[in-house]
Amino acid sequence: MSRSQEAGSWAPVHGEPYRPVPYRPERMPAEESLARAAELRERMGRRRTVRRFAADPVPEQVVKDAIACAATAPSGAHQQPWTFVLVKDPEVRRRIRAAAEEEERVSYSGRLGEEWLAALRPLGTDEVKSHLTDAPQLIVVFQQRYWLGADGTKRKHYYVDESVGIAVGMLLSVLHLSGLAALVHTPSPMGFLREVLGRPANEKAFAVIPVGYPAPECEVPDLTRKTLKQVMLEA
Repeated sequence: MSRSQEAGSWAPVHGEPYRPVPYRPERMPAEESLARAAELRERMGRRRTVRRFAADPVPEQVVKDAIACAATAPSGAHQQPWTFVLVKDPEVRRRIRAAAEEEERVSYSGRLGEEWLAALRPLGTDEVKSHLTDAPQLIVVFQQRYWLGADGTKRKHYYVDESVGIAVGMLLSVLHLSGLAALVHTPSPMGFLREVLGRPANEKAFAVIPVGYPAPECEVPDLTRKTLKQVMLEA
């Protein structure tokens, strides 16, 4: 069994020589591939950002499996520069909401600027962030700006924003396909999250993702996504 397959055995490989291993995945028949892609396209087309959550508990293992899937995302130099903090404690969620709403009040009172506020208006958002306490779980995603060893050694990480962004996209997809709703919340600034959750200096908050089931009274904006022709070109 290779080191990458051994649970909990990951360690930085900075400077080590290239050691390839065989990769021979079974090829999926074209008919199955077409059917699966069409099904996923239809299911993902129903994904919506939810801001009203039921308090009902969600299967914790589903969330953990979704995080595990997100952690398979490609990353710059395979540095895997992410930390996912699963927050279940109601008191911690209350503290996060209080700090987030304090920043949001400033933002919605003018810090965002009229152009940004105008862009947000069709979404119906405001400084009240009830999803942070209504949702039974929060996933706070941190990006590791650099690797920090136990002895204080530092090594730069590369393409951190891109790597963590891909991981979050995968996380949202798996949560949706597993029957859960989610929201990407990015309070600005987000420095309070590192303090509340006791994260080290090399980590910077990237997003807060409430996870749960939509509330019975949940509503979403009446929005239209761009068509495939509008987002794809062929060359």
